[in-house]
Amino acid sequence: MVPPGGPFGVPIWAVVYAVSVAAFGVSGLVFYLRVIRPVLVGKEAGRLDRPLRRLVGVLPLTLGQRKVLQSVSLRRDRAGLGHFVIFWGFLSFVASYLLFIFGDVISPELSASLLTERGVEIVTAYLDILAVGFLFVLGWAAVRRWGARPSRLRFDLTQKPESAIILLLIAFLMALTLLTEAFYTVSGGTGPHAEAPVGSALGNLLEGLGLGSGAASGLHTAAWWAHLLVILGFSVYIPLSKHMHIVASPLSFLMRSLEARGTLSTPDLETAESFGASKASEFTQKELLDGFACAVCGRCTDSCPANLTEKVLSPMHIVENLREHVLESGPESRPLIGGWVQEEALWDCLTCGACVQECPVGVEHIDTIVDMRRHLVMERAEMPDTAANALMSLEQRGHPWRGTTYTRTDWAEGLGVPTLEEKPDADVLFWVGCTAALEQRSQSVARAMVAVLKRAGVDFAILGAEEGCTGDPARRMGNEYLYQILARQNIETLDRYDVKKIVTICPHCFNSIRNEYPHLGGHYEVMHYSELVAELVREGRIRPLVEIESTVAYHDSCYLGRHNGIYDAPREIAESVPGLKLVEAERRRERGFCCGAGGGHMWMEESRGKRVNHTRAEQLLETGADTIGVSCPFCLQMFEEALSSKGIQGEKRARDLLEVLAESLGDDPDPPSDQPQRTQG
Repeated sequence: MVPPGGPFGVPIWAVVYAVSVAAFGVSGLVFYLRVIRPVLVGKEAGRLDRPLRRLVGVLPLTLGQRKVLQSVSLRRDRAGLGHFVIFWGFLSFVASYLLFIFGDVISPELSASLLTERGVEIVTAYLDILAVGFLFVLGWAAVRRWGARPSRLRFDLTQKPESAIILLLIAFLMALTLLTEAFYTVSGGTGPHAEAPVGSALGNLLEGLGLGSGAASGLHTAAWWAHLLVILGFSVYIPLSKHMHIVASPLSFLMRSLEARGTLSTPDLETAESFGASKASEFTQKELLDGFACAVCGRCTDSCPANLTEKVLSPMHIVENLREHVLESGPESRPLIGGWVQEEALWDCLTCGACVQECPVGVEHIDTIVDMRRHLVMERAEMPDTAANALMSLEQRGHPWRGTTYTRTDWAEGLGVPTLEEKPDADVLFWVGCTAALEQRSQSVARAMVAVLKRAGVDFAILGAEEGCTGDPARRMGNEYLYQILARQNIETLDRYDVKKIVTICPHCFNSIRNEYPHLGGHYEVMHYSELVAELVREGRIRPLVEIESTVAYHDSCYLGRHNGIYDAPREIAESVPGLKLVEAERRRERGFCCGAGGGHMWMEESRGKRVNHTRAEQLLETGADTIGVSCPFCLQMFEEALSSKGIQGEKRARDLLEVLAESLGDDPDPPSDQPQRTQG
């Protein structure tokens, strides 16, 4: 846009320079006071290591809008495509302001010298068309947000007035872009800006309606200055609104965790002044930054299994309320837990990772929630009774299954399974886990695993009585101290036997040993059984022969799939079984729905609403499958209960893929007749 002359004979560059310095100075001060200073109150997150990897990884997440476009492909959410257009349009106009407004004001014809006159003509035409496209997208966005209102925009935070203010400011900028060019054309202006397709057409229309060149010249000046003032006003408003995410989200992505998504931080409890977090100074800087990165889009809450089954938890509100707590100051400020955030909401969390998966701006909700759980458990000793019972069992008996009468080796009686004490040079340690060893229904999965390993000729052993709980339930429930005790005991045992390779049945054990034990010095090659068994099938060491006439809907365990990216291996196992038909639920793979057992909920009662496992079972049964296939003992338990509660356990079944595979191999995973049968107390 060609700038007009300066007012009152003052050079225009001097006026633009003065107002711009003032506006950007105010914007910078507000940004510092409202964002930087509050975030710096938090503890260092240690998230600035490997800077090159971080910087390279930020590019597809920000410039490529990968998470935003992911919502288009996975959720069929056209809003992601609209945001992509707005984002790149925003960058285009920012560049044009630097070049055509600030650049040409300070040095006339700077744009032409950098782009050539033909280049200026092309860019001007592009911006003209983009402005019209912007207005259409903004109109669609307004109708969608305040008219159609899809489910994720039903929340109070998504309906705040600032959303309308932002849309109006952008719309004003687009309209002023076109009007400035139109008035310039009518006033007799020449050059590329007078030939912009939309602006010149609009100018010709206005001229045909009787607008004279003198009036147009004055209107051009007014529109140009109005355009500049809206830009500068926008720069001041950004730090005060949710639009701050355009600055904070790249920083959030830069400070993203480079570990598997299911990995929690491991605090040094010996030097910690307090356990967990309940105020700003106890959270990490990344956790505080997440509140400013949040775009208040509602995607996280709209994908949360707890929220979708009518629980209190809303991941978006957790993050936003933490930010409001940080910004609130003074002795009368509300406490975070119990004030800004309900305790019940914290205990609703399944740590399934759906919120993190869906978030387009890099917010990591689980870390924040678990830190508050740590505070409740270790500082206040406040937790649901069922959680307290499980933690007490872990402390006293080394496992969370209160009432079981099984030992860790009863399941293996008659199978000839060696322990590491008996066979210390075994190639593979089969980590059985508490549930497969101590819970009656899941014991058949452990026996099926033994049958498969023996059929493939794998040299393996178990720890037997020396195996302890990995500590995953304690950690997810918030008892970090107990987790570290259990983990260190296991690491000491594993290192004593010089264990190198471990295979697990349970995705939770798998995640803890592979991703979190290294924080405490435990480094091992860890595989989930689906990875190892799929490899054995590919190598021909296992050949399923017996036809299993069944239709299986496979359920992706959160701690295997979403948290560790293992989706294909279980399906390879299912597809290798003759006669078995694998069908897929609508919610699958990255968009899978939790079984309801994560975050310690295997042992905790749900607070309200519909049971998560019942909802998930219904989703899987909608496929017409007669069997729900799983690769996790927690999931197996949850679906067994769901089918039983519906009274259809005779018509429908829940089975681990290992059980199906063992049957196809001709091996019976059921207990031998001479094995003692015990019931869970």
